[in-house]
Amino acid sequence: MAFTDISSIAIVGAGTMGQGIAQISAFAGYDVVLYDLNGDVLKKAEAIIASNLTKGIERGKLTNEQKEETLNRISFSVDENSLVADLVIEAIVEKLDVKRKLFQRLEELNKEETILATNTSSIPITRIAASLNHPERFVGMHFFNPAHIMKLVEVISGAATSLAVANTVYELAKKLGKVPVMAKDAPGFIVNRVARHFYVEGLRVLEEDVCDVEGIDRLVESSGFKMGPFRLMDLIGVDTNYSVTESMFNAFHQDSKFRPSRIQQQKVDAGHHGRKSKKGFYNYD
Repeated sequence: MAFTDISSIAIVGAGTMGQGIAQISAFAGYDVVLYDLNGDVLKKAEAIIASNLTKGIERGKLTNEQKEETLNRISFSVDENSLVADLVIEAIVEKLDVKRKLFQRLEELNKEETILATNTSSIPITRIAASLNHPERFVGMHFFNPAHIMKLVEVISGAATSLAVANTVYELAKKLGKVPVMAKDAPGFIVNRVARHFYVEGLRVLEEDVCDVEGIDRLVESSGFKMGPFRLMDLIGVDTNYSVTESMFNAFHQDSKFRPSRIQQQKVDAGHHGRKSKKGFYNYD
């Protein structure tokens, strides 16, 4: 399928990433279905998308008419049978078996020309596609949080991914206003391979009681970074960040430089997931 043939996009998962991808896809003129098992999550996603667009109006980035047109292009669904589109993007939990099961179902629902994409940040594309009948139409399309603001998109080809499919997704990312980069199917791809140590080393400094959370963040931010590791983990989601670190640790055969932090695990166990739970390394009440 060529880039110009895509007119509809379905997104699986209405969490932080899914809602952002839905927003930018609809704003770019595509008909969008945003699916989630939980109706309450969909209601929250709809409210957040509307709020993001309102903020865009306040900043002079778009008009009231554009906001209404964008919202009208998005349908919210709890029916998996609605996941029929030219491109389907998955943005769910980082678990291989869950993703495989989902894509097997998506392959059944859609025509052979439909492109299936995963927003995974660390699971190998080839491993997810291994159980598909048509792995050549499966590709990684990794957005960054928050998806409606961050420009980068990694386009990752698995062992069987068609070059034409990768090129189509690359061009689509540009239409969405993003800066796409082609990547090979290696653990963590590009960004998480490089950035993992930004978090891991910050956590090790904390574990060794060299400095507190605020001090580490202030030091990093004074060096030119927009956010320190702990503010950024709270924004991304402490649980999401921890899951990616675990995945990278296992992908590199328990290499100690990727070791997950016990402090971060405690935060996850306690439900302190960052901004979305109002408490992480910082409090947001």
